[in-house]
Amino acid sequence: MRVDLFDFDLPAENIALRPADPRDSARLLNICGPSAPFEDWRVSDLPKLLRAGDCLVFNDTRVIPAQLEGRRGEARIGATLHKREGLRSWRAFVRNAKRVKIGDRIDFGRDVFALAVERGDDGSILFEFEGDEPVELLLERAGTMPLPPYIAGKRAADERDLDDYQTMFAREKGAVAAPTAALHFTPRLMEALAAAGIASETLTLHVGAGTFLPVKADDTDDHRMHAEWGRIEA
Repeated sequence: MRVDLFDFDLPAENIALRPADPRDSARLLNICGPSAPFEDWRVSDLPKLLRAGDCLVFNDTRVIPAQLEGRRGEARIGATLHKREGLRSWRAFVRNAKRVKIGDRIDFGRDVFALAVERGDDGSILFEFEGDEPVELLLERAGTMPLPPYIAGKRAADERDLDDYQTMFAREKGAVAAPTAALHFTPRLMEALAAAGIASETLTLHVGAGTFLPVKADDTDDHRMHAEWGRIEA
């Protein structure tokens, strides 16, 4: 399928920079079939739209502050970690990557340092973090939440994003982007769904930074998807 078939006009003023309050008040477009009219609802209306016996599956991944800003000498380096490849090794997409050579030591501030040890075919760089502290602690100290480009281009990440950019199901640390559909669910809505006989289950699928990358191919058949990682338990 041609990628340009997905193009549509989205005025900048219609892009939400913060979640709806309450979250389940977000608008929901219901499409019942090719010949049925589109219907405007709210996410809180889901118990009316689903049927008893239906099951919703939620991702319990938790977004980590995987956006790092650092320096190699005078060069400024931006890194978005997207996949763990070892105890202290993370692969990252890097802004200003041409200024990074294998063996370079990057200073990400707050006493967080990493060595560039490998360059991937997709242009990503594998970093080996120094020290004995878990990398997750280093990220909490030096990292920020990796907001989607359409939000990051409008405002900087702040303390509110530590909660705003997590779903109510977030448990397992590892994602660098939120599973956004679940951002609209609340405890109140989950109670209403259960009362309507609608079941729910969770799995863990850590969303990688590939979700932020633009599609450069003209046809979806030629687009290379970046892998996500996690686990599914019976």
